[in-house]
Amino acid sequence: MSTEAKSVDDILLEAEDKMIKTEQVVQNEFAGVRTGKASPALVENIMVEVYGSHMRIRELAGITTPEPRALAIQPWDATTLHPIEKAIQKANIGLNPTIQGKSIRIFFPELSQERRQEYVKMVKNMSENAKVAIRHVRRDAMDELKKQKTAGNTPEDDEKHGEKELQKLHDQYIGKIEEHLGHKEKEIMTV
Repeated sequence: MSTEAKSVDDILLEAEDKMIKTEQVVQNEFAGVRTGKASPALVENIMVEVYGSHMRIRELAGITTPEPRALAIQPWDATTLHPIEKAIQKANIGLNPTIQGKSIRIFFPELSQERRQEYVKMVKNMSENAKVAIRHVRRDAMDELKKQKTAGNTPEDDEKHGEKELQKLHDQYIGKIEEHLGHKEKEIMTV
């Protein structure tokens, strides 16, 4: 079994690409967690069954925040009004959509301190999962560096340099996840 030759730079670039994707995933997950104020991100990715397929709400309607604690969803096609309402109810995110004329309105009640703490626990869990994913990326890249050295494709000095750079990337992205978590926690706990 021959190992395909990969340069240290290729291994590092691949690892950083995966870490960037992990950071983006956790940011998207955080966007879906409710804070005290209304945000289109809470509903825009909910899948709605329409036209014989599944589409995101953002593909079917305009989503605005007319007030700090209210969302307005204006479907471009009136026939999608009820399917959108049903999808929001089925998403089980604690929101009660109300049809008003040709749009859907969602009002956000004030979050209790207990509920806020539950949300903080949830985002901490999401960030922990992201950190684990970043550690896996680092481990896989370290294994790849060792394989390349063993196969004689990479000199030992390059491997050591690659490991140091990989650790720097790891620390940088773990730091970014921590930073996003700090912002989200503050956002959730702000009354």
